[in-house]
Amino acid sequence: MAEISDVFFVDGVRTPFGRAGEKGMYWNTRADDLAVKATIGLMERNTNVPLDRIDDVAIAATSQTGDQGLTLGRSVAILAGLPQTVPGLAVERMCAGAMTSVTTMGASIGVGMYDLALAGGVEHMGHHPIGGNADPNPRFVAERMVDPGALNMGVTAERIFDRFPHLTKERSDRFGMLSQHKVQAAYDAGKIQPDLVPVAIKGADGAWGLATEDEGRRPQTTMEDLAALKTPFRPHGRVTAGTSSPLTDGATMSLLAGGGAVKELGLAPKMRMVSFAFAGVQPEIMGIGPIPSTEKALKKAGLDISDIGLFELNEAFAIQVISLLDHFGIADDDPRVNAWGGAIAVGHPLAASGVRLMIQLAAQFAERPDVRYGLTAMCVGLGQGGSVIWENPYFDGKKRK
Repeated sequence: MAEISDVFFVDGVRTPFGRAGEKGMYWNTRADDLAVKATIGLMERNTNVPLDRIDDVAIAATSQTGDQGLTLGRSVAILAGLPQTVPGLAVERMCAGAMTSVTTMGASIGVGMYDLALAGGVEHMGHHPIGGNADPNPRFVAERMVDPGALNMGVTAERIFDRFPHLTKERSDRFGMLSQHKVQAAYDAGKIQPDLVPVAIKGADGAWGLATEDEGRRPQTTMEDLAALKTPFRPHGRVTAGTSSPLTDGATMSLLAGGGAVKELGLAPKMRMVSFAFAGVQPEIMGIGPIPSTEKALKKAGLDISDIGLFELNEAFAIQVISLLDHFGIADDDPRVNAWGGAIAVGHPLAASGVRLMIQLAAQFAERPDVRYGLTAMCVGLGQGGSVIWENPYFDGKKRK
């Protein structure tokens, strides 16, 4: 008989993230191969999990075409050497693809249908520019359901500034600068590298190399640098390249398990899923999406925002994160928030990013037994937000000095 089960995040890995485009390190690498590398890397770290026990493989991509098409979960499972008895599916929720892979597989584990599942995402924005293969229904604009600007994420970010004038460009610039500094500090301390799976890459000259860290970081960024940047989405605007996540290629993968499988296989989970929620907002100002999704997830968990000890918020744009912090009365530079930096520095390969947030939260949980709950949250194109609340298995109830 199937039984309701706890849902555990056992482990997660990702490829280093690369700059999208011909000069990026993954230009000559297939998207599905990035997901294959992440899958193999994950299973090599978890050898006590029999491959034939994986109940399903969910892999997200925003542009499901070309080397990101062909039911990624199934095709990647085969390419990664999983037994042919292991099924798979593809997921699409724009930026929250991998997050939705995790919540969908987690829900299946929670109701006792699955014991073990893989969940992740991949985005090769170099091969598949955002919206490149899309054909939006003309009714969106003709019937004024959605403003044409809603399909341009930078324009939606500018509108957050319009709506909340006290969220200034200077605050946004400072957040962007600190993201760069924090990511470099985390690299210098060796905190990010353990969860990266190296990828063999072929350069434009045909020479082979190895991708071992995130490309395109700018740790020397200053406020003066950011003040001088152009505002591409609007003349005299407030959103710049320095306060936006760069276009990025990369893949993420996680291993989820139910309580029975954890016990049977002697697994050591890194987090327990407490609740999750998705919410819709006006597409024209999609960046505020994680506010209602977080409120829903907190309500489901019977928690308050003050119960959250660590936040991993996807930095699609600095202003988007600041709007959520402002809503909940949290300072822009609160040490609980994105302690190791975020997407402004490492990149946001759309459908892959949700699991990157979880990987970083899980690593911080291991260092912080004083923290019981953490939140991973992100805004989603076309006006959505996604939030997952996690519990720290290392929590000891002792306050930190």
